[in-house]
Amino acid sequence: PSALSSRSQGRRVSHLPFPCPHRTWRWRSALCGAAVVRLTVAAGSPAPNGSPGRWYEWLAQSIPVHWAEDGLVALQAAAGLPWWAAIVCGGALLRSAVTLPLAAHQGRLLAKLENLQPEIKKLAEQLRYEVSVRGRQLGWSEKVARFHFKKNLRRIITELYIRDNCHPFKATLLVWVQIPMWVCVSLALRNCSVGALDSEVQEQFSTGGTLWFTDLTAPDSTWIMPVSLGLLNLLIVEIFASQKLEASRFQKLATNFLRVLSVVMVPVAATVPSSMALYWLSSSFMGLCHNLLLRSPTVRRLCCIPRTKSDSDTPYRDIVAALTTKYSFKK
Repeated sequence: PSALSSRSQGRRVSHLPFPCPHRTWRWRSALCGAAVVRLTVAAGSPAPNGSPGRWYEWLAQSIPVHWAEDGLVALQAAAGLPWWAAIVCGGALLRSAVTLPLAAHQGRLLAKLENLQPEIKKLAEQLRYEVSVRGRQLGWSEKVARFHFKKNLRRIITELYIRDNCHPFKATLLVWVQIPMWVCVSLALRNCSVGALDSEVQEQFSTGGTLWFTDLTAPDSTWIMPVSLGLLNLLIVEIFASQKLEASRFQKLATNFLRVLSVVMVPVAATVPSSMALYWLSSSFMGLCHNLLLRSPTVRRLCCIPRTKSDSDTPYRDIVAALTTKYSFKK
């Protein structure tokens, strides 16, 4: 088994592109150490059961998390950046290459859905009239008439979604990609910080920080990053809430849930390694920048996002005015 492990590690490393000799040795050493740890965990760890701790450890040693680890090591070795800068650049790269195109796609779908609402309202009124006439002819009760109205309205709405290729479920693709990616990178940074990947990488993390967080393996004792993360996430939630003039009950519940989650993330970020808190902070900051960018009328035209009735020619001024009005203490 040891000979097979050595040959497999040699094949894996030999096909990697290395920028320069000293980075080559560091990259090979880190990746080989990661492979040894993975073989040990795969051979010795029991199958996951209902225990939360075992589920967490199983997830931390999963293949997607190991891919994220390899990507972080490769990025840091290829760019020659300190680890804190590699983490920030990695978060910005993932946000720009993966979630930004999905956010633009989501914007197109939401714009189509908004433009469909007048047509849906008109067809609903026509259907209500037809059902009432048919109900009087056949002697339907109010409950039966309401059942046929809702059934046919769902069919009409589904046909409109198919016609314009804008089913609301497609707008959730961003969430289904962003959350697993966020979890995998966070666990990869956790493995690097606690030495689950390689002891050499952990040593680099212990001195790879800057400013007040020089040790990326230790939590931020100053609470600067956790509090900044909470304030940034609350700002993102409030910006989205400010553009909903007539929010539904579900939207209000979702907004309040995100507010609570933003506050809960503050103590959580204060207990995890600084590398994870730094990634969360940089990822949220890039998410805010991209969301504000997609509010620009010029960018929306470049992304082929249809214009809607709620679009504004001065979106940033409107955001500031809405937040100022909502949180102003003046009566």
